[in-house]
Amino acid sequence: MMAAEAGASRNTIAAYGTDLRLASEALAGGLAGADRAGIEKLAHAWRDLSRATVARKSAALRRFFAFLADEGLRTDDPGGALPRPGSGRSLPKTLSAADVDRLFAAIQARIERAPPDPRDLRLLALVELLYGSGLRATELVSLPRNAVQSDKPYLILRGKGGRERLVPLSDRARAAVAAWRAYVDVQRPWLFPSGKSHLSRVRLYQMIRALAAEAGIPPDRISPHVLRHAFATHLLEGGADLRALQAMLGHADIATTEIYTHVDSARLVQLVNERHPLADQPKIKPRVDAGKEGA
Repeated sequence: MMAAEAGASRNTIAAYGTDLRLASEALAGGLAGADRAGIEKLAHAWRDLSRATVARKSAALRRFFAFLADEGLRTDDPGGALPRPGSGRSLPKTLSAADVDRLFAAIQARIERAPPDPRDLRLLALVELLYGSGLRATELVSLPRNAVQSDKPYLILRGKGGRERLVPLSDRARAAVAAWRAYVDVQRPWLFPSGKSHLSRVRLYQMIRALAAEAGIPPDRISPHVLRHAFATHLLEGGADLRALQAMLGHADIATTEIYTHVDSARLVQLVNERHPLADQPKIKPRVDAGKEGA
């Protein structure tokens, strides 16, 4: 159902499966028939977990119990007894523009080495697409060989949940991909091949962290997803529309995109004062009541 009807991604389905198996083990295999006492037992077992983890596990189980009720496998739905802690969502890690400049400087230093190493061109293409287009790690490593075209400033991507979206590509990203693709065997179906398949997310993570160390950035501050966050944050700081950003990131819900409104509040106030239609209009002086004036 999750795959066919909800259009959930492979990673989401795997996460749901793990949460359901762990819950079933905690109830000695009695998850499908769990009563309120069983639900309370699970909630007690989750007491030391973070709010975000409990919220995720509860969401998986609510979906499961709703499915059982819809299919007539249960006459009731005990999902309402599951805890709802709220995610307590923290602000995403991101990078400053200066940090990003240091990353690209480190890549440039690699490319200028003699003899040249084509893998440095691969790294450049990966970082340009992560930071320049905000791709998810899975979307990036699984790109087909000809997904990026030199004459098209965009690519059409099937991302999380099977949703298609149009992803803008900068001239820099297209040039970097073209330089790297010249070294990719034309018989390989992937833009970033590795072994019999494509580059793994784990290997991409390792490469980004190694680059950060070279650039003088603490490796624990960076990951492929942090570069996606930086893409979103810096676009928003530059005045991008939140709805446009939602489309570029492939978020199904605008509430997910709104986490990026953590930009400097002073800049937002300045934006209102400078860009609002009334900004150029003369201020209306309030009328002072004569009786109050003499009070």
